Amino acid sequence: MLTGVADGIMCCLLGSAANAVGPLESVESSDGYTFVEVKPGRILRVKHVCPPPVGEQPPAPPQPEGGRSGLVHCKRRITVYRNGQLVVENLGDVLRSDLLQAYSSVAEPPAALELELPEPSSSLGSVSSPGDGARPGSGPAGRRRRVRRPKRTINIDCEKRVTSCKGAQADVVLFFIHGVGGSLAIWKEQLDFFVGLGYEVVAPDLAGHGASSAPQVAAAYTFYALAEDMRAIFKRYAKRRNVLIGHSYGVSFCTFLAHEYPELVHKVIMINGGGPTALEPSLCSIFNMPTCVLRCLSPCLAWSFLKAGFARQGAKEKQLLKEGNAFNVSSFVLRAMMSGQYWPEGDEVYHAELTVPVLLVHGMHDKFVPVEEDQRMAEILLLAFLKLIDEGSHMVMLECPETVNTLLHEFLLWEPEVLRPPARPAASATEKK
Repeated sequence: MLTGVADGIMCCLLGSAANAVGPLESVESSDGYTFVEVKPGRILRVKHVCPPPVGEQPPAPPQPEGGRSGLVHCKRRITVYRNGQLVVENLGDVLRSDLLQAYSSVAEPPAALELELPEPSSSLGSVSSPGDGARPGSGPAGRRRRVRRPKRTINIDCEKRVTSCKGAQADVVLFFIHGVGGSLAIWKEQLDFFVGLGYEVVAPDLAGHGASSAPQVAAAYTFYALAEDMRAIFKRYAKRRNVLIGHSYGVSFCTFLAHEYPELVHKVIMINGGGPTALEPSLCSIFNMPTCVLRCLSPCLAWSFLKAGFARQGAKEKQLLKEGNAFNVSSFVLRAMMSGQYWPEGDEVYHAELTVPVLLVHGMHDKFVPVEEDQRMAEILLLAFLKLIDEGSHMVMLECPETVNTLLHEFLLWEPEVLRPPARPAASATEKK
């Protein structure tokens, strides 16, 4: 801790950033890692593991007769009123209870959701079902307000084929995106697990994290700059069916890619990502302090992250934090990342427009993201499943790797039953004769 304080004082006196990662000179692959230059001088380290050659892969499972297995009709109307009211109507049969019961124990959701969009000073809005007697323009105490005309209406009418990602199929790629202060090392257990099953995996280090280059310009760490990095990585490695797995801040980039490339994103997995609210940096955050002050406080910040990010704080958790290379970034990068989280487009409407199946994984001991936020996300999304892990916290993929791997794998193997041809009954003894 004394070393960190001393480095912070020298940073203030000399006016230079400590612990800065310089640009990499090589973009060649080595030891399973590839260094990708997404922009001139902006290089990201990427873990990319391909499955065995096509001739050595197990054969793909046969498709059921009829060719309409997993074909889901997404039909939705989203209405935004000028008084801040949001009404989401599910007009198709995609949200039938038998479809959701195929993977989740969640009860059948209502055909429509009526939501009060949060005011600038509030964090979450209220959710009500039409069955409760609520209607556009009705007040909380039964008082009727004048119904206002919609500000805008969004209609979604499309068909998506959601199939099982079984075995080592040549057209399936899994993308893993970490959050603030992490690196691709936090996915070690998941990468090893899915590589062992024969999947092609891609896991980048965000700019300023891990072994990626760290530009000393705050604009390099805004949401839009990082999102363009992830777009470049996605376009480089994407195939016909792509699954996005994000953690914390990384979930926002998964949402961005799923919204931008709906025809290429097959499924999305969000781990402790929070609610469907527009990102905006806090004005009263500790990360608004000067870089040199944050450098002095870095030991305390690391200790606070350990307390809030893990359900337990023993020697095992400290070792996991070290092996995962989590919260090991320069103070300048940390400050720029937290101050650059501005994404006004990523609101409830933006998330309600997604038509891709989503798995939400939440560690119940998470002190960064309340479970209510993931519950709100499950209500907004068209087809979402929320799974809670009682013994996990924010870094649940490190704490409970077996449980997380099982949930992720089950979701990859899940295939909706919609429009699947009914099974033929077995012939009776009389018919056989």
